[in-house]
Amino acid sequence: MGSTGWKLRDHPKLAKGKIIAMVVLDGWGEASPNQYNCIHVADTPTMDSLKKGAPEKWRLVKAHGTAVGLPTEDDMGNSEVGHNALGAGRIYAQGAKLVDLALASGKIYDGEGFKYIKECFASGTLHLIGLLSDGGVHSRLDQLQLLLKGVGERGAKKIRVHILTDGRDVLDGSSIGFVETLENELSKLREKGIDAKVASGGGRMCVTMDRYENDWSVVKRGWDAQVLGEAPHKFKSALEAVKKLREGPKADDQYLPPFVIVDDNGKAVGPIVDGDAVVTFNFRADRMVMLAKALEYKDFDKFDRVRVPKIHYAGMLQYDGELKLPSHYLVSPPEIERTSGEYLVHNGVRTFACSETVKFGHVTFFWNGNRSGYFNPEMEEYVEIPSDSGITFNEKPKMKALEIAEKARDAILSRKFDQVRVNLPNGDMVGHTGDIKATIVACKAADDAVKMILDAVEQVGGIYIVTADHGNAEDMVKRDKKGEPIVDKSGNVSILTSHTLQPVPIAIGGPGLAPSVRFRKDLPNGGLANVAATAMNLHGFEAPPDYEPTLIEVVDT
Repeated sequence: MGSTGWKLRDHPKLAKGKIIAMVVLDGWGEASPNQYNCIHVADTPTMDSLKKGAPEKWRLVKAHGTAVGLPTEDDMGNSEVGHNALGAGRIYAQGAKLVDLALASGKIYDGEGFKYIKECFASGTLHLIGLLSDGGVHSRLDQLQLLLKGVGERGAKKIRVHILTDGRDVLDGSSIGFVETLENELSKLREKGIDAKVASGGGRMCVTMDRYENDWSVVKRGWDAQVLGEAPHKFKSALEAVKKLREGPKADDQYLPPFVIVDDNGKAVGPIVDGDAVVTFNFRADRMVMLAKALEYKDFDKFDRVRVPKIHYAGMLQYDGELKLPSHYLVSPPEIERTSGEYLVHNGVRTFACSETVKFGHVTFFWNGNRSGYFNPEMEEYVEIPSDSGITFNEKPKMKALEIAEKARDAILSRKFDQVRVNLPNGDMVGHTGDIKATIVACKAADDAVKMILDAVEQVGGIYIVTADHGNAEDMVKRDKKGEPIVDKSGNVSILTSHTLQPVPIAIGGPGLAPSVRFRKDLPNGGLANVAATAMNLHGFEAPPDYEPTLIEVVDT
């Protein structure tokens, strides 16, 4: 796009030059107040004051389903699609929906990625690695079923599936039913003369699915089982493996140890070897990138791979567009262009973005349309604060909220930047542990961080936009169809560790906000994609005409 194409029109009523703080509370939805709503239970005076303040400056927006490009209203939002929508200002078909479309049309089998892995079908094994779940956050079982059928019809002679059990986005214990469904699919393939088996497995938080290089030993455990055929536990079938390993003390699907399936001679039935093809079938990127690096990079030093097979590897999607990782993929990503961040830089808006490691990619890469790096390094500064590693986040639930807030405060007070954008991960990352007490602490820490940032906005006469990317901490218990907590035989409630379908808040304010600005009442179904145009307006610009409409209006007084 030429320089004239990037030029935004001036807003007719709102001035330029105000410093804007854009705060994203990760995993912070709005739900009924009760003892399992950690946001409600926590001491959160800052967020409470925003909600109870001027009603025309606080509202809810949708952060799940079609509002963020996912197929149905039953699809939980997540941080990736949420930040895509926040930054892009438009709704793009995402993850599961992209794969659904490619499978339904058969387009998935026409692309270069499938042709690449098909080259190995005649003499090699096709390995499928991913999360065995119908949760729809990282993968979906029905997509795996369709993919198995499709590759079977297109020449795959030998198939091995390496399963990762869930228990995080779905009920703990559901892995048994998923394995039974998978085994049924594989038996159908065997009836057609295809050698199809489960080869290895383990829980998602113990095997393979680490992210942001937090703990490479997780990936190594997967590598040892999937590639080397080595694991501390050996079984004759996946169903036996999951059932037996779940009998262990404190065992749950998320943390099942790695296992391999062996034949009658005790030999692993499906290690990855030279000449094989590998597909990682998760559509969500963040927990596949590390395995993708191990499979694809020649120069790799994160752990000793021992043996590096010469394979044809493709992801379900490309997991990192800037790194071109993996270099082959079955489904092309949404082409997100002309993001708000790029527009603002072209229009002289200097930007600072910060979070800690686990969410740094969200306020940069995902916000910028799945693009790494700066649009203009002279106009932008991105700061990553290292996350705690080697522990679960409920052990230090305050995480790096204070440090993030301090960086944001300093950036605001420096007056070097026009937009200061942060993600506070506490509600989501601690919420995922299922530890209610720790999540309450996490929510207070996030609220304290918001206060520090808003205090800085006050000092510079700026404007704040406080919102979230999806729900999590506002409901920590599984519920029946009536909305009542599910209780087990021992009388204990079933803890919810996943995201939710709840809307999220958005609040605007600050001394720089014109008194005549308020939220519109004619957009009751507004979602995260409407936030970009809103921010552009507050920077003094009109949004591009194809952006989702702004949430605000300027009322003549």
